[in-house]
Amino acid sequence: MKLNLEKIPVLKQITKEEFVENYLKKQRPVVVKNFSQDWPAYQKWNLDYMKEIAGDKQVPLHDSRPIEAKKFNQPHAYMKMNEYVDLLKEKPTDFRIFLWNILKEIPALQKDFEYPDLGITFLKSLPTLFFGGFKSYTYMHYDIDLANIFHFHFEGKKQCILFDQEQSKYLYKLPNTLRTHGDIDFSDPDVKKWPELKNAKGHIANLEHGDMLYIPEGYWHYMKYITPGFSMSLRSIPKTPKYLAKAVYNIAVMMPVENIMRRTMGEKWIAWKNNHAEKKSYA
Repeated sequence: MKLNLEKIPVLKQITKEEFVENYLKKQRPVVVKNFSQDWPAYQKWNLDYMKEIAGDKQVPLHDSRPIEAKKFNQPHAYMKMNEYVDLLKEKPTDFRIFLWNILKEIPALQKDFEYPDLGITFLKSLPTLFFGGFKSYTYMHYDIDLANIFHFHFEGKKQCILFDQEQSKYLYKLPNTLRTHGDIDFSDPDVKKWPELKNAKGHIANLEHGDMLYIPEGYWHYMKYITPGFSMSLRSIPKTPKYLAKAVYNIAVMMPVENIMRRTMGEKWIAWKNNHAEKKSYA
């Protein structure tokens, strides 16, 4: 049995009014094809261009190895961008670039895109890039600030699976964290081992070059690269009071507690969280 996923609506174009009324206010995901076609990035941004403009940059790489208590969101390796692009093109790899701030690393890239006029205020200091190789993926998670996310894909194809916060009780969420149990393959889950997944109702879409995916506030998301490629995320703070409060809690309480527990209990803390999630879904 596969996950209970409905296809995210795919539009050829959208106005600000249509986006606000049909998707932002209702907190529904949507894909807009070729949304970035009027940006210089639409023509310029591909892996070869990134190799050219950022080839000498040392980039942090993450992979799919299990969480380690002493390495919370720390890179697993470093590589120059030109070497990383060559690796992506040469063979499958699960090395990914995660949350790479382009304003800090390559300021010239900000000339290649615009902040869309979609009736929302963007955090203009946080445009971030994500790169991945063939079949690499991110764990199912939601972002600490529960932001509205506008995800623009470039080069190749990418699969995206989303769940709203109401589905958390079915997703085997790890306590005091923003992700699900790492053993779950959301592209092909073992529902005999993880039976609660059968009750979760989610959304799915495939992105191609130039497409934009709107991910509403606090949505869980799993991303899998069908081919090597990369994406850019623009974000806006949550407007829903409960999610804004949850974002403050995550930053001010949850993360400090997590850091303390990792330092004091180490791998015992990670094992306890995994065992807890395996025994029951944790909302």
